[in-house]
Amino acid sequence: MTMERVARRMRLVAGALNDASIPYALVGGNAIAYWIATKDPSATRTTRGVDVLVHRVDLDRITTTLEARGLKREDLRSLTRLLDPTEPSRRSAVHLVWANEKLRPSYEAPSPEPEDSMVDPDGLRVLKLAPLVTMKLTSFRPIDQVHIADLLAVGLIDNTIRDALPPPLRERLATLEQSED
Repeated sequence: MTMERVARRMRLVAGALNDASIPYALVGGNAIAYWIATKDPSATRTTRGVDVLVHRVDLDRITTTLEARGLKREDLRSLTRLLDPTEPSRRSAVHLVWANEKLRPSYEAPSPEPEDSMVDPDGLRVLKLAPLVTMKLTSFRPIDQVHIADLLAVGLIDNTIRDALPPPLRERLATLEQSED
Protein backbone atom coordinates (compact mmCIF):
# COMPACT_ATOMS: atom_id res chain seq x y z
CA MET A 1 0.00 0.00 0.00
CA THR A 2 2.78 2.47 0.92
CA MET A 3 4.62 1.77 -2.33
CA GLU A 4 1.46 2.53 -4.30
CA ARG A 5 1.00 5.86 -2.48
CA VAL A 6 4.63 6.83 -3.11
CA ALA A 7 4.33 5.88 -6.79
CA ARG A 8 1.12 7.92 -7.04
CA ARG A 9 2.81 10.92 -5.42
CA MET A 10 5.82 10.63 -7.76
CA ARG A 11 3.53 10.48 -10.81
CA LEU A 12 1.49 13.44 -9.52
CA VAL A 13 4.61 15.59 -8.99
CA ALA A 14 6.28 14.50 -12.23
CA GLY A 15 3.12 15.02 -14.26
CA ALA A 16 2.54 18.48 -12.81
CA LEU A 17 6.15 19.60 -13.34
CA ASN A 18 6.25 18.09 -16.84
CA ASP A 19 2.97 19.84 -17.74
CA ALA A 20 4.36 23.16 -16.48
CA SER A 21 7.73 22.63 -18.25
CA ILE A 22 9.61 23.02 -14.96
CA PRO A 23 12.99 21.26 -14.96
CA TYR A 24 13.29 18.61 -12.24
CA ALA A 25 14.83 15.24 -11.50
CA LEU A 26 13.91 12.61 -8.94
CA VAL A 27 16.76 12.08 -6.51
CA GLY A 28 17.12 10.35 -3.15
CA GLY A 29 15.87 6.91 -2.29
CA ASN A 30 13.37 6.69 -5.13
CA ALA A 31 16.05 7.46 -7.71
CA ILE A 32 18.30 4.84 -6.11
CA ALA A 33 15.42 2.34 -6.27
CA TYR A 34 14.90 3.16 -9.95
CA TRP A 35 18.55 2.46 -10.80
CA ILE A 36 18.73 -0.71 -8.70
CA ALA A 37 15.55 -2.01 -10.36
CA THR A 38 17.33 -1.79 -13.73
CA LYS A 39 19.66 -4.55 -12.47
CA ASP A 40 17.72 -6.44 -9.81
CA PRO A 41 14.15 -5.35 -8.99
CA SER A 42 14.10 -7.59 -5.91
CA ALA A 43 17.00 -5.61 -4.38
CA THR A 44 15.14 -2.29 -4.16
CA ARG A 45 14.21 -0.62 -0.88
CA THR A 46 11.13 1.48 -0.33
CA THR A 47 11.14 5.06 0.79
CA ARG A 48 8.10 7.16 1.60
CA GLY A 49 9.42 10.62 0.78
CA VAL A 50 9.82 11.99 -2.72
CA ASP A 51 12.98 14.06 -3.23
CA VAL A 52 12.94 16.36 -6.25
CA LEU A 53 15.94 18.31 -7.54
CA VAL A 54 14.82 21.73 -8.83
CA HIS A 55 16.11 25.25 -9.42
CA ARG A 56 15.40 27.62 -6.52
CA VAL A 57 14.30 30.32 -9.00
CA ASP A 58 11.38 28.06 -9.98
CA LEU A 59 10.00 27.85 -6.42
CA ASP A 60 6.97 30.09 -7.01
CA ARG A 61 6.01 28.20 -10.18
CA ILE A 62 6.56 24.85 -8.44
CA THR A 63 4.41 25.95 -5.52
CA THR A 64 1.59 27.16 -7.76
CA THR A 65 1.75 24.01 -9.88
CA LEU A 66 1.82 21.52 -7.00
CA GLU A 67 -0.68 23.35 -4.81
CA ALA A 68 -3.09 23.22 -7.76
CA ARG A 69 -2.70 19.42 -7.50
CA GLY A 70 -3.57 19.43 -3.80
CA LEU A 71 -0.17 19.59 -2.10
CA LYS A 72 0.54 22.21 0.56
CA ARG A 73 3.90 24.00 0.81
CA GLU A 74 5.73 24.13 4.12
CA ASP A 75 8.91 26.17 4.56
CA LEU A 76 11.35 25.15 7.23
CA ARG A 77 14.66 26.76 8.06
CA SER A 78 16.75 24.61 5.75
CA LEU A 79 14.23 23.04 3.39
CA THR A 80 10.98 23.38 1.56
CA ARG A 81 8.57 20.50 1.34
CA LEU A 82 5.09 19.91 0.07
CA LEU A 83 2.70 17.79 2.07
CA ASP A 84 -0.12 15.66 0.79
CA PRO A 85 -3.13 16.50 3.01
CA THR A 86 -4.27 12.87 2.76
CA GLU A 87 -0.92 11.75 4.24
CA PRO A 88 0.60 14.77 6.05
CA SER A 89 3.60 12.99 7.58
CA ARG A 90 6.92 14.73 6.94
CA ARG A 91 8.31 11.32 6.00
CA SER A 92 5.95 11.10 3.04
CA ALA A 93 6.42 14.69 1.92
CA VAL A 94 7.79 15.94 -1.37
CA HIS A 95 11.16 17.46 -0.46
CA LEU A 96 12.68 20.08 -2.75
CA VAL A 97 16.44 19.84 -3.23
CA TRP A 98 18.08 22.95 -4.67
CA ALA A 99 20.11 22.46 -7.85
CA ASN A 100 23.66 23.74 -8.10
CA GLU A 101 23.84 24.63 -4.40
CA LYS A 102 25.77 23.09 -1.55
CA LEU A 103 23.09 21.63 0.64
CA ARG A 104 25.39 22.15 3.63
CA PRO A 105 28.43 24.46 3.77
CA SER A 106 30.71 21.52 4.58
CA TYR A 107 29.72 19.55 1.47
CA GLU A 108 32.42 18.76 -1.06
CA ALA A 109 30.27 19.55 -4.08
CA PRO A 110 27.06 21.38 -4.93
CA SER A 111 24.05 19.40 -6.03
CA PRO A 112 23.81 18.75 -9.78
CA GLU A 113 21.44 20.29 -12.31
CA PRO A 114 18.06 18.62 -12.95
CA GLU A 115 18.91 18.68 -16.64
CA ASP A 116 21.51 15.97 -15.89
CA SER A 117 18.69 13.43 -15.87
CA MET A 118 17.00 10.95 -18.13
CA VAL A 119 13.35 10.14 -18.73
CA ASP A 120 12.17 6.69 -17.67
CA PRO A 121 9.53 4.77 -19.66
CA ASP A 122 6.77 6.23 -17.43
CA GLY A 123 7.83 9.81 -18.16
CA LEU A 124 9.55 10.42 -14.81
CA ARG A 125 12.79 12.40 -14.93
CA VAL A 126 15.42 10.56 -12.85
CA LEU A 127 18.88 11.92 -12.12
CA LYS A 128 21.57 10.05 -14.04
CA LEU A 129 23.54 7.53 -12.03
CA ALA A 130 26.94 9.29 -11.84
CA PRO A 131 25.62 12.58 -10.37
CA LEU A 132 23.33 10.61 -8.05
CA VAL A 133 26.33 8.67 -6.71
CA THR A 134 28.17 11.98 -6.24
CA MET A 135 25.20 13.38 -4.28
CA LYS A 136 25.05 10.31 -2.04
CA LEU A 137 28.80 10.30 -1.37
CA THR A 138 28.68 14.05 -0.69
CA SER A 139 25.90 13.73 1.89
CA PHE A 140 27.28 10.47 3.29
CA ARG A 141 24.64 10.09 6.00
CA PRO A 142 24.00 6.50 7.12
CA ILE A 143 21.09 6.16 4.64
CA ASP A 144 23.32 7.45 1.83
CA GLN A 145 25.92 4.84 2.74
CA VAL A 146 23.24 2.13 2.59
CA HIS A 147 22.17 3.41 -0.84
CA ILE A 148 25.76 3.31 -2.12
CA ALA A 149 26.20 -0.20 -0.70
CA ASP A 150 23.03 -1.26 -2.54
CA LEU A 151 24.35 0.19 -5.81
CA LEU A 152 27.65 -1.64 -5.29
CA ALA A 153 25.88 -4.90 -4.48
CA VAL A 154 24.12 -4.95 -7.86
CA GLY A 155 27.21 -3.80 -9.77
CA LEU A 156 26.05 -0.34 -10.82
CA ILE A 157 29.13 1.62 -9.75
CA ASP A 158 31.80 0.99 -12.35
CA ASN A 159 35.25 2.44 -13.00
CA THR A 160 33.83 5.24 -15.15
CA ILE A 161 31.81 6.54 -12.21
CA ARG A 162 34.58 5.78 -9.70
CA ASP A 163 37.30 7.56 -11.72
CA ALA A 164 35.18 10.69 -12.25
CA LEU A 165 34.76 11.28 -8.51
CA PRO A 166 36.88 13.91 -6.75
CA PRO A 167 39.50 12.30 -4.47
CA PRO A 168 37.64 12.81 -1.14
CA LEU A 169 34.51 11.14 -2.56
CA ARG A 170 36.56 8.37 -4.13
CA GLU A 171 38.01 7.69 -0.66
CA ARG A 172 34.50 7.46 0.82
CA LEU A 173 33.51 5.03 -1.91
CA ALA A 174 36.64 2.94 -1.29
CA THR A 175 35.73 2.73 2.41
CA LEU A 176 32.30 1.35 1.52
CA GLU A 177 33.75 -1.04 -1.07
CA GLN A 178 36.14 -2.44 1.56
CA SER A 179 33.27 -3.07 3.96
CA GLU A 180 31.48 -5.01 1.17
CA ASP A 181 34.39 -7.46 0.89
